[in-house]
Amino acid sequence: MPRRDPQPMRARLAVAAGALLALTAVPAATAHAGPADAVAVDPQGTIGADGTVSLSGAYRCTDDSAGPVFVGSTLVQGEHSAGIGGTQAVCDGQVHTWTNSAVVKDPAYRPGEARVEASLMQLAPADPLGLPLPEFLAEEERDITLR
Repeated sequence: MPRRDPQPMRARLAVAAGALLALTAVPAATAHAGPADAVAVDPQGTIGADGTVSLSGAYRCTDDSAGPVFVGSTLVQGEHSAGIGGTQAVCDGQVHTWTNSAVVKDPAYRPGEARVEASLMQLAPADPLGLPLPEFLAEEERDITLR
């Protein structure tokens, strides 16, 4: 079995460490968010040959007892905007990485500058018998480079 190059893992760990530093500086977006709820976006995203866009970053949340928490992301480039996947969060107070991917063919994205809007969102019931409604725990907007 061929040996894997350790460089990609080292690079990913370096990005996660940088995101950890960024998370300590990201304030909670709502009064309901815990002091440690935060989301960060990596400075680069990728576009595959088939139109698959992948975005990543890190998050931290402390309490999902009211309902599941998700990391959502939206990619904006020029006049084009599309939701790129969603990842269920683990809310244990630790920093975790997230990666969201989606095939986006129309409108197609191209390598270059773009903007990512990421959010840490909890689905919590409005009342004991109600449907779950989104509550935003933290948000970040960041300019990135698509490669």
